[in-house]
Amino acid sequence: MRPGVRLGIDPGDARIGVARCDPSGVIATPLETVARGEGDIARLAALTDEENAVEVVMGLPRSLSGGEGPAAHKTRRFARRLAKRIAPVPVRLVDERLTTVSAESMLRERGRKGADRRAVVDMAAAVVILQHALDAERIRGEAPGEVLVVTKNEENQG
Repeated sequence: MRPGVRLGIDPGDARIGVARCDPSGVIATPLETVARGEGDIARLAALTDEENAVEVVMGLPRSLSGGEGPAAHKTRRFARRLAKRIAPVPVRLVDERLTTVSAESMLRERGRKGADRRAVVDMAAAVVILQHALDAERIRGEAPGEVLVVTKNEENQG
C-alpha cells in the first residue's frame, strides 16, 4: 500500500462530495461538500493542498454494462480541469457504479432522512469511492482505475 493521504471525490451536478483517508491509506472519512460551479476547482485544489494529498481519486460514472455515456464524459472533462490545476498531484479515475445507491442505503440504515440525507449523500458516496479504491489496492497490490496524464504544457495552462 502506498503511503499518503488521498482525497476521494464524487462529482455531482449540484454538489461535489469529498472524503480523505489517513496517511496509511486504511480508512476513508467524510471531509466536505463543495458546491458545484464557480470556484469548485479552486476549493478542491485548496483541499488537496491543505490535506497534503498525494493523489485524488475521482468516481467515474460508468453504465451498468461498463460503457461510458454523457455523464462519464462530463466527469472526464471536470477531472482534466482539476488535474491541470493540482499537477503534479495525480487524479485517478475509478469506476463508481452504484456508489450513490450504496451511500443512500447506508445513510437510510443509520436513520438519516430526506433533506438531511441529501445534504451528506455526496460526501458518503466519496467515502465509498475512496474506500473501495483503498481496499482494491490493498488486495491487488496495485491502485485501481486510470491516472489522467497531464502534459507539462497543459499543466502550465491550468
